[in-house]
Amino acid sequence: MADQAKKSTFFGGVATLATGVVIVKLIGALYKIPLANILGEEGNSYFTTAYNIYNVFLTISTAGLPVALSKAVSEANALGRYNQVDRVFKVALGTFLALGTLSTLIMFFGAELITAVIGSTGASASVRALAFSALFVCCMAAFRGYFQGHGNMAPTSKSQIVEAAIKLLLGLALAALLVQQSKELASAGAILGVTCGSLVALVYLLFTFSRQRERRTSNDRPVSSKRIFLSLISVAIPITIGSSVTNIVYLIDNGLILNQLQNALGMTEDAANALYGNYGAVSSLYQLPSALMIPFTASILPAVAAARSRRDQRGASRVSESAMRIGMLLALPAGFGLTALAGPITAMLYPGYDNNVAGGCLAWLGIASIFVCIMLLSNSILQAHGMVNLPVVIAAIGGVIKLVVNYVLVGIESINVVGAAIGTLCCFAVVAIMDLFVIHRIIPAPPRMDRIFVKPLIASGFMALAAWACHGLLAKVLGLLSPFQATDAAGVVTGLTGMGNAIATLGGIGIGVVVYVVLIVALKAISKDDLSLMPKGDKLAKILRIS
Repeated sequence: MADQAKKSTFFGGVATLATGVVIVKLIGALYKIPLANILGEEGNSYFTTAYNIYNVFLTISTAGLPVALSKAVSEANALGRYNQVDRVFKVALGTFLALGTLSTLIMFFGAELITAVIGSTGASASVRALAFSALFVCCMAAFRGYFQGHGNMAPTSKSQIVEAAIKLLLGLALAALLVQQSKELASAGAILGVTCGSLVALVYLLFTFSRQRERRTSNDRPVSSKRIFLSLISVAIPITIGSSVTNIVYLIDNGLILNQLQNALGMTEDAANALYGNYGAVSSLYQLPSALMIPFTASILPAVAAARSRRDQRGASRVSESAMRIGMLLALPAGFGLTALAGPITAMLYPGYDNNVAGGCLAWLGIASIFVCIMLLSNSILQAHGMVNLPVVIAAIGGVIKLVVNYVLVGIESINVVGAAIGTLCCFAVVAIMDLFVIHRIIPAPPRMDRIFVKPLIASGFMALAAWACHGLLAKVLGLLSPFQATDAAGVVTGLTGMGNAIATLGGIGIGVVVYVVLIVALKAISKDDLSLMPKGDKLAKILRIS
């Protein structure tokens, strides 16, 4: 009964975060897709470049500490050491403030220098507009880590929704208002919406913290602030380095691509930015599956850490396997679907972009997204078992592979920016495979890989085939109907209209979803416990009659 309660707590936390992530990503889609069309290829390149710079500083500031904080709080709570919890939070908050302030100052005053090195000077205004968000997000990370360490995922989810909503409303409005003046200002306006959203979300978390903070009495004597700081850092630094490697690689990758397009292929800076904008636009789609892993990665470490502190190895193993299985049930169909319908999806969402380039990038990135999800889940499991250095080394190996592949392929005129997508796939495929190998060889009672991958892989393969076939059939039928025929100036039919492609694409997606759900149920690839990780999972289990 106790094990079930612990498991239910974990499932409930994941479900809460998952609900928030789904809502946030829907809002994000409503933000990024029209934004990419407002900014155009060149403006979207400035936006993407600014974000890549921001992500490096943000990862250095927040990647490891929230995890270390939630782990320390969870362990102290499990032992009833409430005074220790309070001191851990105070030390972490002070550290976050210092790191956030430093990141903000570097981004604001070093924007022109950083963007000049990357080869996208037009992004400097966007970097400055995003600078103060680093401070706000650092502060938010402290409060989110505190709540997650208490098993309370609701404040994190709600603050993310608030942040995304402000970003949507203000960012799009400013971008549309400023686009007539310049692409640089439009990109900066869109990003200013992000900064304002993070400020409002921080205010919400402060208010929630003041109302919900638990002031429990205990007789424990907390260890010194210095010792707590060193303990947090010992956990945070390896995680931060591991996470930073990926973002630093992306930033170097950003500069490498733009410089290769200009130097190896002889493009102007504006032309290179326009081509890179196609890659940046579809990257937001490729990141959707990995975003769905956030609830699991955020919940795995404190849940497993608490179980291990109670010497409950079976409970720790059960949590890891459940999280990884449901993660693959989401990641595999999403990745296969993006690859199968890459061209139609990019044509539907980004009609003003070069579909050959954007669609080509998305086809490779769809499969890459699966390996990213595996990497994120695997890293959380390894970190929860105290193996914080191995993911760093493995990520570094993957980063080197990506840079080498990108450098070679982007410099080939017939491949150009699509080479960056191929490099991303190679990078994360190697990282994910190495992570799984380590888990299988080192972790006690490791998750069974056949139960995690085989049935979802079969279902996803048939789903992708059904979606592709349905789109092709609908495209042929609609292509015979004049309302859906696109023509050139001479009246020659050149293909489907935007509406025709949208109908065929959405029809293919709909059929794919139906086929996947039917196969998952038929193959018994999902259990009631798995569904409980998802929003409204218990109700869904009853509808599908899954026990």
